[in-house]
Amino acid sequence: MAGEPTPSDPFDTGVPMPPISHARFNVGDVVRHRMYDFRGVIFDVDPVFANSDEWYDAIPEGARPRKDQPFYHILAENMESSYVAYVSQQNLVADDTDEPVDHPAITGLFDDYAGGRYRLRREHRH
Repeated sequence: MAGEPTPSDPFDTGVPMPPISHARFNVGDVVRHRMYDFRGVIFDVDPVFANSDEWYDAIPEGARPRKDQPFYHILAENMESSYVAYVSQQNLVADDTDEPVDHPAITGLFDDYAGGRYRLRREHRH
């Protein structure tokens, strides 16, 4: 009836939701950074930026990626060392070398390497 209040949405929390983003890569995929000389294996995916503001602000302003895209946790390697990296989707490409990644944490998270990707160990699967 006109003039009556409409029922409120029970799922409306008043908090704006981020846009839905689609991850291009999966856990176990081997990727390479577009601009920097490192590669690695993805071990976790955030659908949107989920790191600290201090981390984000440390990136030069002209190179800062958008926050509304997937970000990947990567067991990374370069010619000098291995480390953990946090990289936006726009800065990653698939690695086509078909070479395994040399990182000491791989055996704790993944079983084997085949076809350009790693298989997550059973105890780490959801």
